[in-house]
Amino acid sequence: MDPAPNLVLVGPMGSGKSSIGRRLAERFGLAFFDADREIEAQAGASIATIFECAGEAAFRARERVVLAALLANEGAVIATGGGAVLDPRTRQLLHQRGFVVHLHVDIPQQLARLARDRSRPLLAGDDREAVLRRLADIRDPLYADVADLRFDTASMSAAETAAKLGRLLDAQWHVPASTAAGGSCP
Repeated sequence: MDPAPNLVLVGPMGSGKSSIGRRLAERFGLAFFDADREIEAQAGASIATIFECAGEAAFRARERVVLAALLANEGAVIATGGGAVLDPRTRQLLHQRGFVVHLHVDIPQQLARLARDRSRPLLAGDDREAVLRRLADIRDPLYADVADLRFDTASMSAAETAAKLGRLLDAQWHVPASTAAGGSCP
C-alpha cells in the first residue's frame, strides 16, 4: 500500500478528473481541489483568457505554482489539468507528493463528452479529433510515466467510476491517518 499524502488525478480533458475527484474526496473524507479552478481564482481570469493573453507557457508556469502549493498539504484529492504532466518539475512533484491515478478515456468518448464544451482553448479549432489525437500522442506517455495506477473511465458514469476506483484505491492507497476526515488542507 502506498501512503502518499494526496490523491492526484491526471488524464486528458473529458476523462472525468473533476467529477470523479469530487466523489472520491467525499468517499475518503478529504478536501477536493480542481487545479484549473484554483488557477482561475488566483488569476481572476478564465483559463481561456490566460491562454489568450499570456500564452500556454505562462499558464503552465501558474499551473506549476498552484500544484506545488496544493501538493505541499496533505489529505487532498487534486484534479489536475490535462497538460499538467508536460512540465518535468510538475511530474516530479506529483510523483513525490501524491498517489497518481491516470484516468484514461479513448478519443471517441472524449469527443462525445466534449461535444458541447467551448471553454477549452486547445479545442478552439475545427478538427477536434486531430487535436485530441495529437495531445494523446504527446501526453499519454507522460501520464504513464507519472501514474501509480491507470484506470479506464470510458464505459462508466462518474458515479460508477468513482465507486469502482474507490474500491481499487482501498487496496492500493493508504490515506494517511492524520489527513482522513478533516485533513490539513486549507
